Amino acid sequence: MKIGTDGVLLGAWVSTEGANSVLDIGTGSGVIALMVAQRTKAAKISAVEIDEKSFNQAKQNIDNSPWSSRMDLYNNTIQDYAKTINQTFDLIVCNPPFFTGGTFSNNQERNDVRHTIKLPNGDLLMCANNLLNKNGKFCVILPYIEGLRFKEMAETYGLYANRVTSVIGKVGKPVERLLIEFCKEKCDTVKEDELVIQIGGRDEYSEEYVSLTKDFYLKM
Repeated sequence: MKIGTDGVLLGAWVSTEGANSVLDIGTGSGVIALMVAQRTKAAKISAVEIDEKSFNQAKQNIDNSPWSSRMDLYNNTIQDYAKTINQTFDLIVCNPPFFTGGTFSNNQERNDVRHTIKLPNGDLLMCANNLLNKNGKFCVILPYIEGLRFKEMAETYGLYANRVTSVIGKVGKPVERLLIEFCKEKCDTVKEDELVIQIGGRDEYSEEYVSLTKDFYLKM
């Protein structure tokens, strides 16, 4: 599992205030779970990953981290995990698959990661609602159109957007991604803002992006 900008954005963007228990759904290499661990002093973090190769990679990364003592990793589907766990969480994070149609590649692992084959949006939202504390937060990152659809669908599962950041890859380009924070109570006003990643060439990052992610890069 390669570490991509989406995972780094989500791990840096989520609010960890008051989060003593955290769940990362589909942890992949473990990067988001590890970022949240880095940002918190004592939070207990659980991470679920269905793919065995990714699970083993995440385990190695977590075992070699300074935060392994407060991190638990499960090789399971979130659907089965939700049925067996007797716990709710203050914060749930997920960089979910988002393709619901189109052509499949010859790489099954790539299909599993990018397509909603094994984790349909309805299953994800139902599990998130069941596993989230009353005052907890559920955060995702999705492509713009998929994010709008997911936001609308979430309301039918009792989850309401209260913070949305529109991510623009480069100045002058359209919105590419949505970072969305959900809670169980509908808010009168949704906090909305924008984040531009690049302001010029390939390595010319905006001050906002550098400020958000610099703690997680060796060079920024």
